[in-house]
Amino acid sequence: MSIHFTVSGLTRNLIHSLGLDHERAPRPLTQEQNLLLECYLAGQIPESAWSDYVFEAPELQRHVDARRARH
Repeated sequence: MSIHFTVSGLTRNLIHSLGLDHERAPRPLTQEQNLLLECYLAGQIPESAWSDYVFEAPELQRHVDARRARH
């Protein structure tokens, strides 16, 4: 038995699994994440702390990027 994949299919799956496909819309945030996002955008959370939050929940940065792209 053999399994065949196309390189483009594997690449697309890898990019998607790593969260690097920027075309997809960010997932909705929880109320707590929404509050964190608002505090960060208002300058109340330092970059060092924000990077810790983003490490735990990468979708936070996608929301920041999407929000900044709109303004």
